Amino acid sequence: MSDIVRFGVSLPRELVETFDKHIDLKGYTSRSEAIRDIMRAYLVEQKWETGEGQVMGTVTIVYDHHTRELSRVLSDIQHHNHDAIVCTTHVHLDEHNCLEVIVIRGTAKQVQHIADSLISIRGVIHGKLVCTTGGTL
Repeated sequence: MSDIVRFGVSLPRELVETFDKHIDLKGYTSRSEAIRDIMRAYLVEQKWETGEGQVMGTVTIVYDHHTRELSRVLSDIQHHNHDAIVCTTHVHLDEHNCLEVIVIRGTAKQVQHIADSLISIRGVIHGKLVCTTGGTL
């Protein structure tokens, strides 16, 4: 890490003390690493907001597989978007409910659209999109 930049930041003591308590609970060994993660999270969020470049997302859905036509609709959406779907993991939670995690790559708009189409299907009990970077900030 020869290309390190050091800079000073002036903050209220109470804010720093509260921050230190939280990063200690999370297991950070230094403020620097915690601040790097916060900066990366901010940059990923900006990438999603601006829609620039490739992004990745994971859609987690829980659904009752007995819901009529649900499995077919989920499969159809994924096949229709085969160029963006990287992989799918399917887990049987119990005799009625399944969990799927679908990894999607594309533009922010494309990933959001696919996620919305999966989450909004009748029979999906819960769904959530988690946004991340495609590897570059």
